[in-house]
Amino acid sequence: MQTSARNQFEGTVKSIKNGAVNSEIIIELAGGKEIAAAITCESVAGLDLAVGKSVLAWVKAGSVLLATDADDYAFSARNQLSGTIRQIHRGTVNAVVELDADGLAVSAGITLHSAQALHLQVGQTATALFKASAVVLAVKK
Repeated sequence: MQTSARNQFEGTVKSIKNGAVNSEIIIELAGGKEIAAAITCESVAGLDLAVGKSVLAWVKAGSVLLATDADDYAFSARNQLSGTIRQIHRGTVNAVVELDADGLAVSAGITLHSAQALHLQVGQTATALFKASAVVLAVKK
């Protein structure tokens, strides 16, 4: 399947915590990493989600923030994947930074100004941050 989301993670539903309107879905990725998705209870039912079900999790690169000193701070963003910058594509206004989080590829679309302010370089350690509400889930029919 092709989508415009640069970040496409395959995983398995590890847990579902239902709320009154939204549900929190924990997805286990290859290598044991986990991400959280916050979706409506209606979507949980519509996708027929259950523990053990295979899912695709999509996150647009523009929804991913980068921190270079994440060990010094606590963040409200539920999903935090640390790794090494493997590539930086600099444009006129924006940059796409590709991170290798222990074999998991994560792309962040940030402004060129932010890339310069953070002094981002290939080989540097960084943490990708994204909210659970930024994760879109898909399942095979």
